[in-house]
Amino acid sequence: MQEDVQPIGPNPLLLLQLIEVRMPFGKYKGTILCNLPVSYLEWFNRKGFPAGKLGIQLQTIYEIKLNGLEYMLNNLKKY
Repeated sequence: MQEDVQPIGPNPLLLLQLIEVRMPFGKYKGTILCNLPVSYLEWFNRKGFPAGKLGIQLQTIYEIKLNGLEYMLNNLKKY
């Protein structure tokens, strides 16, 4: 019996959203998520990320920036 196997690695749809979706509220309302400053993402990390899809997106961009992986997004921006 074969089980469903989930691919390991970043979700390409989530990564695309990070270069397209804009922050819907707050100080940086209208800013594309990948362009949010690290200090703002650090604030969310301390205070708590919003629930739902936006929270996942913000946590993901935070981890990308924290670990120096922004090149992944830069490569997507070219297309």
